[in-house]
Amino acid sequence: MASPILPGLGLGSGLDTGAIVKALVDSDKAAKQGQIDRATKTNTANISGIGTLRSLLATFQSALKGLGSTTTPQFTGVAATSANTSALTVTAGNSAVSGTYSIDVDTLATSSKVATAAFAGGTSSAVEAGTLTISQGGTNYALEIPADATLQSVRDAINSKYSSSGLTANIVTDSFGSRLVVGSTKTGAGNDISLSGIASLAADGSTLMGTPSATSSGSISLAKDAVFTVDGLSMTSPTNKLDNVISGLSMTLLVEKTGPTTVTVAPNADGLKASIQKFVDAYNAIAKAVTSLTKPTTDAEGNSVPAALTGDSLPRSILAAIRGPLSQTGAGDKLTVLSQLGITTNQSTGALDFDSTKFSAALNEKQLGGEIQTLFVGENGLLERMENAIKPYTEGIKNGEGTADDVEAILTTRSKNLDRVKAKLVEDQLALDRRIETLTAVLTKKYNDMDTLVGRLKATASNITSMFEAMTAQQRNS
Repeated sequence: MASPILPGLGLGSGLDTGAIVKALVDSDKAAKQGQIDRATKTNTANISGIGTLRSLLATFQSALKGLGSTTTPQFTGVAATSANTSALTVTAGNSAVSGTYSIDVDTLATSSKVATAAFAGGTSSAVEAGTLTISQGGTNYALEIPADATLQSVRDAINSKYSSSGLTANIVTDSFGSRLVVGSTKTGAGNDISLSGIASLAADGSTLMGTPSATSSGSISLAKDAVFTVDGLSMTSPTNKLDNVISGLSMTLLVEKTGPTTVTVAPNADGLKASIQKFVDAYNAIAKAVTSLTKPTTDAEGNSVPAALTGDSLPRSILAAIRGPLSQTGAGDKLTVLSQLGITTNQSTGALDFDSTKFSAALNEKQLGGEIQTLFVGENGLLERMENAIKPYTEGIKNGEGTADDVEAILTTRSKNLDRVKAKLVEDQLALDRRIETLTAVLTKKYNDMDTLVGRLKATASNITSMFEAMTAQQRNS
């Protein structure tokens, strides 16, 4: 805002009216402006601090989810490896035991696929109306075919209605015409597909189609079980994913007839150590951040400089919430507390210390490796308890029904309150600027009026003085 105060001396009074007005205005403005400036500085620091907290908690939650993954377990006491990952892959559960196994895959499990007779008119060929029945493994799927149906519309109808049941349809065109081909994701003997109910779409999936012709139909591939051996023991499976064929192991067969593949199950010392270190690092990042956000520092002159959230109880309450589950007893038989794995709280910094020597002793001497998964990711495990502890800060409290009983996340509420304070401070500043502008104009007018009046009085005095001087001179000359 441009100041209406004009510098320079008053023409009438000779006083620096501009300086006088400025001093009066600055004096009136100082207290309120100082209040707004201090509040703005504090609010800005708080907004930055809360933003940092939200980011840190999001990173911490992401780390917890990664460590608690069920698809790629991070805390298994044993690790399983396949000597030929192109032939089969393997993962170990908590109940797996150390050992080596020889897996030889003779045949992979396959699914059924059938083809109809050829339609010379291609994908737009007309299909007679009726009920098409798709049979598989004792289950019938009915599809009503309208009078104006084409081969393409039948394909689309199957995909739309039964893709969720694992059935898929497509059209394959060969030298004889276009055929409707129906397949399934369901593998294993007894799951062959057959089509019936409409003559032109009929296909018997129990036998292979043989040499293709315009009228030939039937199975392109039969549904079969996987056939394999484990240490020489012959076995079959309706799927290529084998769960607990070997206790505690989940294997996926990928290629057949490649010869025996060795699967090795051994203690997962390195993997467990790395996962625990990730957990400790994620926790310590929160602890360190809370300290930096709340602990004052000292500048070069020895003055105390407050941190972004100095005196704010929220960061400490978050840290306390996360720290709480660390001291709770787990559900394991032999492994119940973190200190048994060499994880302790540093009393001076509040961070976690990880003693790898004590951890190795827990695995090698006390054989606690099998219980680590239970401690961290078992039912109501440490990671789950930590996630639940910080949900009120990041996700709020939900009643599951989306009603007024839901409670907004604490950090979200704090951010909104700070934004409202920020907006209020902007309004206060604008109001102060308007008041100062008005006050400046009023005082400037008053001092200008005063200066004009003084100028007039000085002119009058000068005139009177001149008159008396003239009269005196006249008397002298007479």
